[in-house]
Amino acid sequence: MTDLSIEAPDVVRGQPYPGAPDNWKRFFTFSTDHKVIGIQYIVTAFFFFLLAGLFAMVMRGELITPDADLVDRTVYNALFTLHGSIMIFFWTFPVLVGLGNYLVPIMIGARDMAFPRLNAVSFWLIPIAGMLMLVSFLLPSGPAQSGWWSYPPMSLQNPTGDLINGQALWILSVAISGVSSIMGGVNFVTTIFKMRAPGMTLFRMPAFVWAVLAAQLIQLYALPALTGGAIMLLFDLTLGTSFFAPERGGNPILYQHFFWFYSHPAVYVMVLPAFGTFSEVLPVHARKPLFGYRVVAASSIAITFISGIVWVHHMFASATPAWMRMFFMVTTMLVAIPSGIKVFGWVATIWGGKLRFTTPMLFALGGISNWLFAGITGIFLGSAPIDIHVHNTYFIVGHFHYVLYGTITFGIFAALYHWFPKMTGRMYYEGLGKLHFVLTYLGTQAIFLPMHPLGLMGMPRRVASYDPEFAFWNVIASLGGFLLGVSIVPFILNMVSAWIRGEKAGENPWRAYGLEWLTTSPPSVENFEETPIVIAGPYGYGRTQPLVENNPNPGIIQPMPGLIKATVQEEVQ
Repeated sequence: MTDLSIEAPDVVRGQPYPGAPDNWKRFFTFSTDHKVIGIQYIVTAFFFFLLAGLFAMVMRGELITPDADLVDRTVYNALFTLHGSIMIFFWTFPVLVGLGNYLVPIMIGARDMAFPRLNAVSFWLIPIAGMLMLVSFLLPSGPAQSGWWSYPPMSLQNPTGDLINGQALWILSVAISGVSSIMGGVNFVTTIFKMRAPGMTLFRMPAFVWAVLAAQLIQLYALPALTGGAIMLLFDLTLGTSFFAPERGGNPILYQHFFWFYSHPAVYVMVLPAFGTFSEVLPVHARKPLFGYRVVAASSIAITFISGIVWVHHMFASATPAWMRMFFMVTTMLVAIPSGIKVFGWVATIWGGKLRFTTPMLFALGGISNWLFAGITGIFLGSAPIDIHVHNTYFIVGHFHYVLYGTITFGIFAALYHWFPKMTGRMYYEGLGKLHFVLTYLGTQAIFLPMHPLGLMGMPRRVASYDPEFAFWNVIASLGGFLLGVSIVPFILNMVSAWIRGEKAGENPWRAYGLEWLTTSPPSVENFEETPIVIAGPYGYGRTQPLVENNPNPGIIQPMPGLIKATVQEEVQ
């Protein structure tokens, strides 16, 4: 196999495994090991997740009564802005990139990412950008208050006249985050196309790798629009240019096009890896191959292309011409087809399977059920008349959070529990995991389901006070929000305690089928002792064909570690 890595990692054989408890200091260094970087992403993102969740609980505390009586309206608007921005740019994106960083090279038989140092730089930009966003809340000139989308002219208001203000730091933070994500996209796409092990053809890659590839292709073609728009907005705010400032001849609608051209496909950047997780977890815990694997994999790429022509449905109320509404209404409906293909494949996978209701399986099934509801309400919102009717109401908030939390975060938890034994060499505690799932699922329904009737009743979003007629559903939503906050406690206890003293997991505790389960737990520095030669597809449950060459027990569903005997070196197909 041709070595296409441009930079050698800063590690050598014989060092402790990246996840070993006595090797924790490596997570605070400029490491170029993709596994260390993956865990750095995950832990950093979780820190921001806790902060953004705390902001959400303060907001739900405010909304439990109709009057604005807990925090100042300016503080509420700032918390609202930071909550959405951190959850998207510093929780969902980084944690999914971290999972991809850890898993993709191992899943395709590579020893690292294609550009290790670029990989490290892209991570270290995240805490820098995140700290800038948090500092923006504390500046005397005032925090950013224009929401996570920062539409002008609201985002161009600068009453103090200070060059360095909360909104400017917010924009700079988003721009740096965009640069980091573009670097990551280049790295992922190059790794997947150029670093696969011998025999690892495209249709032998796991569905998770297909999902990551599709998501990162979206990053490469769409993210430059948002990054460029953020820089232009920063220039308008600080240097007096007139790209979007209407009083100086700018066009604020142009910013909306820049923003949504990326920010709607960004939903698929986040949800595709969650879909990939569902496609990996269900076959393992149902003991069946992924139904329609090739079609499920191709549907990820279909979403990549269709998601690039749906963004204007966010702008139906922005003086959009009738012909444009009609076109983007049709394309929005069209994107439901590949999503429906995935759901059909998942249901057919578990149908008749030997189901094991482990914690990752429960989170996967819960995420799929939430996605079904989110998809149905998404079809409603894709229709221009309904979208205009519920525009700027809590119906939008409820739909959005069923996607972002009910589907994507459930997928993240499913992935963390499923691959936790591989990352740490320890088993989590199943009882705590199931308690976490029950609290999370109940909290998700309690907080986000009431937002739909609130929206249909006409309650506007982004308000700290409201008409008392909306109080009943807001009380339920707030109680659900507090329950969702409590639900994270057993997760933290589980992860920390299990990593330190959990039962040793072994190489393949799930008896799963895939290259990542052929190596040690945690994986050694270069993942495999010898380069694997792949001779079969990724889902061999119930089949007799081995996954790699020279497996003396082809009838075993579980490919055992230590049986990879690569004897030839060849070009990647």
